[in-house]
Amino acid sequence: MRILENIITDRGSKYAVSGGPCTSEEEAKALVKELTRKKKFAKATHHSWGVITNGTQIKNDDGESGAGMVILRMLEREGLQDHAVIVTRWYGGKHLGGDRFRHVQDAVRIYLDYLTAK
Repeated sequence: MRILENIITDRGSKYAVSGGPCTSEEEAKALVKELTRKKKFAKATHHSWGVITNGTQIKNDDGESGAGMVILRMLEREGLQDHAVIVTRWYGGKHLGGDRFRHVQDAVRIYLDYLTAK
């Protein structure tokens, strides 16, 4: 699993993005579980994720309403299948409103750019 930490900070909230090969909802949940074994990630407020496998879109907002769909749209646009992307947020005490969707989108873009640079 690839983990890119401290990529976005806004009004106290911090974001990280992670991902790895994945072909099912169970595998995606296992990736999140692996991620939360790290103490820092276990304390995060949200782990939103999405994966497209066998033409099926699977997502989990983890309390960050709409974040999973943002991730899926970007994976679909990129044509990336069988690879889960997880956006982690540590809530900083102030509501971000619509900016949180922009941050999720930016986090996924950073991850996708990282993948293509490798």
